[in-house]
Amino acid sequence: MKVFISADMEGISGVATNQQLKTNSEYQRFRKLMTADVNAAIEGAFNGGAKEVVVADGHGNMSNILVEELDPRARLVSGNNRVMCQLEGLDDTFDGIMFVGHHGREAGSERTVISHTLAGICVNEMKVNDRVVGETEMNTLVAGGFNVPAIFISGDDAYVKEVQETLPDVKGAVTKRAVDRFAAELLHPEVARKEIREKAELAVKEIKSFKPQTVEGPVTFNIEFKGPQQAMMTTTLPTVELTGPRSIRFTCDDIVTAYKHMWGCVIIAMTATNGVLGSVNA
Repeated sequence: MKVFISADMEGISGVATNQQLKTNSEYQRFRKLMTADVNAAIEGAFNGGAKEVVVADGHGNMSNILVEELDPRARLVSGNNRVMCQLEGLDDTFDGIMFVGHHGREAGSERTVISHTLAGICVNEMKVNDRVVGETEMNTLVAGGFNVPAIFISGDDAYVKEVQETLPDVKGAVTKRAVDRFAAELLHPEVARKEIREKAELAVKEIKSFKPQTVEGPVTFNIEFKGPQQAMMTTTLPTVELTGPRSIRFTCDDIVTAYKHMWGCVIIAMTATNGVLGSVNA
């Protein structure tokens, strides 16, 4: 049995503010907390019967997990030049996918901790075939394109509730209670990891009961950015059209192709935030 883990940082035990995730003295401590939460999920997966686990570091520069402290039974996808973003390494050989330390979406998330959708600097709302999605919901649909079901999530209580509205059977481990976007009532990390370990083990033991979330092609993405310059520059990509001053739309034949196209748009939008050539000296 083969399990894929997509790991983010905002939903990790102990995290309550953005400042804790930035490159400073505090960040090093939270890298350790992230690695420990991921290890709890890995241990649970193997306890549940997994024979192979691959982890994709999916936060920020995607180089946060401390490989020397990672459970040696797992393999790690690290680094940020990726076509498949948080899902790099996923294919149809996996039996299930877990989302460790993830967070709620920007649009519609009233109080999930550090809520955003993929890139807080530029994305305001994202839709797949007119359905508003956050990172987990979108990634779950992409996993469904490989016939891989989502089986486990961990993060704050509001995030778990948000995801279980569309994925009621997915096992959820709560790491904290959301108070506001930048405040949380934290469980002790050891308490949170115990729940992660136990729920991940249960998810793998029951893996045959989960069904992939699928979306029929063609697949249309609608993205609302935070600035008009971000939307405009994405139209340099084929099939992307403006639908408003800050909004774009494009259609692809299938969800995996559309996901790659979306990631290209987001990369361009991030670059365009302060002008694409703003730091270039002629």
